[in-house]
Amino acid sequence: MGIRGLNALVSENAPRAIRSSELKALFGRKVAIDASMCLYQFLIAVRQQDGDVLTNEAGDTTSHLMGFFYRTIRMVNYGIKPCYVFDGKPPVMKGGELEKRLKRRTDAETKLKEAKESGEVEEMHKFQRRTVRVTRQQNDEAKKLLKLMGIPYVEAPCEAESQCAELAKAGKVFGAASEDMDTLCYQPPYLLRNLTAAESRKLKIDEYNIKEVLKGFEMPIEQFVDMCILLGCDYCETIRGVGPVTALKLIRKYGTLEKVVESIEEDPKSKYKVPENWPYKEARELFLHPEVTPGSEVELKWTEPDIEGLIEYMVKENGFSEQRIRDGAGKLKKALKTGTQERLDSFFKVAGTRSSGTKRSAEEDGKKGKKGKNGKAKRRK
Repeated sequence: MGIRGLNALVSENAPRAIRSSELKALFGRKVAIDASMCLYQFLIAVRQQDGDVLTNEAGDTTSHLMGFFYRTIRMVNYGIKPCYVFDGKPPVMKGGELEKRLKRRTDAETKLKEAKESGEVEEMHKFQRRTVRVTRQQNDEAKKLLKLMGIPYVEAPCEAESQCAELAKAGKVFGAASEDMDTLCYQPPYLLRNLTAAESRKLKIDEYNIKEVLKGFEMPIEQFVDMCILLGCDYCETIRGVGPVTALKLIRKYGTLEKVVESIEEDPKSKYKVPENWPYKEARELFLHPEVTPGSEVELKWTEPDIEGLIEYMVKENGFSEQRIRDGAGKLKKALKTGTQERLDSFFKVAGTRSSGTKRSAEEDGKKGKKGKNGKAKRRK
């Protein structure tokens, strides 16, 4: 679900924190991608003309395999080194949200059945997408494919978004790619949205700079997280009647959720009612101190793809075109063998901070780098 209304609030209060660009702007970057989010995207978006998912001869779904294969190749061809992070065990506090999702999916299945009986094609397609559920088998199939492609993946102990953020904070990757805005609460240097969908849907990639986000709101991360919890997150329900504008106003006025709750409970005329046993403190802890594998313990390695292994798995086992898989694997091999060149800005220490609205060439950045004895700009260590 993410954080309700957060994107609009960031756009209004910290516009300099957001930069929109094309995929090629990430040339030379390593990026940690929320694989669980990708699985949902691919199962929903990669469909046959009649709206049904792709399947092999055995009837098993293969839409996710096609999505991971081709969109990963596209990123690598743009000079991006992706690594995928898979969800681990969800936090106990997320149980309520998962129950709601199950109920919504069950309701959609009922409406899908009704649409089929009445022959309403558009309604069928709509509810088919709402019934999508990612299985453990599909997770394992995606991991097997990535291994054959030579693309690293990480199994998070808990939430994929928090592990992506940890890899970014540890300097293993440039940023965390996810559609969930709650990723900002885990403080990755950069959050990337629309990364896996940008090319196919002609979308721009939105890059969020967490330092600029906090600067725009004039808040430390603790206060920002409190605001996000008040907006509504996966870990606890909201205070009914408190929307984005009110949530921001309350946090700015009282500073912390403790004081917001206290002000509501002590005011007999308050129109707001705090849910009984509201676990906002536990939610805050999950955002500020998530369960992750330390980035220093994670090694990311991109290797040459196993082309014959890909043919065996994608063609013989799952019915994809051999020529297309060979062509795709050849492009992947060439791109990975060539290696992702270092971005020019990684060789220089740039004076000042580039704002989201300022475009500056790499050559201009280089001229402002610190110089060594030989008069050339020093490389960053």
